Amino acid sequence: MSNPSDDVPPQQPGAQPPASGNVPPGGPQQPPVNPPSAPGYQPPPPGYQGGSGYQTPPPGYQAPQPGYQAPPPGYQGQPAAHQGQPAPTGGFRFELPADRPRNFGEALPIGGLSGMFKVAAMPTELKVSYWIWLIGGLLGLLGGVIGLFGSFVLIAFAPPIGLLVLLLVIVALALATAQIVLAMKMKEGREWARFALTILVGLSLVLTLISAGATDGRGGGGLPGFIISLVATVLMWLPNAQAWFVANRGRI
Repeated sequence: MSNPSDDVPPQQPGAQPPASGNVPPGGPQQPPVNPPSAPGYQPPPPGYQGGSGYQTPPPGYQAPQPGYQAPPPGYQGQPAAHQGQPAPTGGFRFELPADRPRNFGEALPIGGLSGMFKVAAMPTELKVSYWIWLIGGLLGLLGGVIGLFGSFVLIAFAPPIGLLVLLLVIVALALATAQIVLAMKMKEGREWARFALTILVGLSLVLTLISAGATDGRGGGGLPGFIISLVATVLMWLPNAQAWFVANRGRI
């Protein structure tokens, strides 16, 4: 009888027994032991997984840095439109108002003229600006009524100049009325009213220059009123006032 140890299968010519520690571990689906240069070598099929479940990383894969934490489930990366852009700051940035009135009713003060002298919780800059606009509008109405009578007298002596002055007085009355309404809407936190008041200052300057030219300099008394209106405009755009409008955006 022969011992089991004597039944050793014949080895191929040139084959060497595996060294200790180089014996492939047992387990399902072991990779081929033949090197790529050996005859009959076949590459593993796509999606091949070793016995431990290891998958080859895709090209360009980078290992995470030490201390990396996986994002929570449902996490979405930063939109591509905002990648690489600095976060917005709280500095001043001019933009057109988005709360423009959609109809004539929204352009009128809430509650009519009853709340004309009721100042809301506004910064000091806006309160001063509001009172300048309101008082200036009321004085403009009073001056317009007086200007109507003066234009009638002027028409009797110099009709062309009198008609021009009458037209300017009518425009001034319309601007004074609009100034009062816009000031009240500005008090309500409407940014479009502040923007309209800023444009109104430019129109007042043009009207003052035309009036001074039509009357040979005798109508230049509107220049101090323009300067006061300019101060009220600057107060509306100071950082504290701007922050108040932004804080009340969409709530008023």
